[in-house]
Amino acid sequence: MDLGQALTKLGIALALGLLVGLQRERSDSRIAGVRTFPLITLLGAISALAAPMLGGWLVGVGAMGLIAMLVISNVAKLRVDPDPGITTEVAALVMYAVGVYLVVGEAAAAVVVGGAVVLLLHLKQPLHVFVRAMGERDVTAVMQFALITLIILPILPDRSYGPYNVLNPHRIWWMVVLIVGISLGGYVAYKLLGSRAGALLGGILGGLISSTATTVSYARRTREGNDSASNDASHATAKLATMVIVVASAVSFARVLVEIAVVAPHLFRAIAPPLAMMLVWMVVLSAAAHVLARDDRDGKLPHTGNPAELKSALLFGLLYAIVILAVAFVKDRFGDRGLYPVAIVSGLTDMDAITLSTANLAKDGRLDAATTWRVVLLAALSNMVFKGVAAISLGSPALRARIATLFGLALVGGLTILLLWPQ
Repeated sequence: MDLGQALTKLGIALALGLLVGLQRERSDSRIAGVRTFPLITLLGAISALAAPMLGGWLVGVGAMGLIAMLVISNVAKLRVDPDPGITTEVAALVMYAVGVYLVVGEAAAAVVVGGAVVLLLHLKQPLHVFVRAMGERDVTAVMQFALITLIILPILPDRSYGPYNVLNPHRIWWMVVLIVGISLGGYVAYKLLGSRAGALLGGILGGLISSTATTVSYARRTREGNDSASNDASHATAKLATMVIVVASAVSFARVLVEIAVVAPHLFRAIAPPLAMMLVWMVVLSAAAHVLARDDRDGKLPHTGNPAELKSALLFGLLYAIVILAVAFVKDRFGDRGLYPVAIVSGLTDMDAITLSTANLAKDGRLDAATTWRVVLLAALSNMVFKGVAAISLGSPALRARIATLFGLALVGGLTILLLWPQ
């Protein structure tokens, strides 16, 4: 390693140590602060730099010396604080290892780990608040997601089976992990924010978790106590519910774009533009709904279930397998145009399955980009019709007119894109 590379790595080690040390200094750590942590990280980097000349034992000796100093410091700290904790000590050991790996491994990985250490230390209070706020169902959600992701996914065979050679267990379950992960992210945000979430944020989180469930929940809310409520209160509730429902539907288009970007990144630029245009149109309609509802303050989110429930994951996996098999069958028998009825039927209840199945077919070269985005958009419009009918059926008269107008405009925009977007 030449002098320039060595100095660069030592400079990065110094910077990472300063970041962690700054955070520990502000936390009033009695063991290590803004000067000690840079020295620890530099010690690791220098030990690794010298190891090729003096031997790898030098890195181990440096680690043992650091551990000995931390033990001595902890003994002194115990005299003052009977429950001192070991966060700073562990952070010091990790940063020593970061300094070593910065030299012998990938510098980018070392920087990421160093940044993660800073964030974990800095987010102490929010993390503790979040853990204390978790109930048994929330812990179950996290554990079930770990089961779905870390245990089931790795053991599934990554090969295709069945007719048309499209049923790949590993790929099917990866789609389950993707959808559950997106939903769980919205669920965690919901648990963190709870009743503090405003109506606008409620719509965003609702779109991440389930725009259909959000539509049904808020439509029902407009019916609750509608007979006894005043006309002004009824209209205020309807305006709020309309905004949340339209925002959730807009977020569902952003969710579709994320799914396509993950599954078929090399085709994203060919598939995304018309869907992005539909997202823009939905954002415009959401802004209009927000302007109408901005004087209403009741923005509590409806209760939501566990998105990582194993039964739900299995059902989605089965639905995805059925949809991708149906898509392959229809394409083989009737060509690309036969996919549109499948998109309409599948989209009535779930957009994710048809989106992921067509994106996977496009990635494998079985479907062109133009047909892919049209199938996805048609499924999205079908899903919007389903949500609109649900809102009109379950909601108050004041909600019906607003949803009919805004969803009608959304459908007109979507059909215009379908018909007029250039091939």
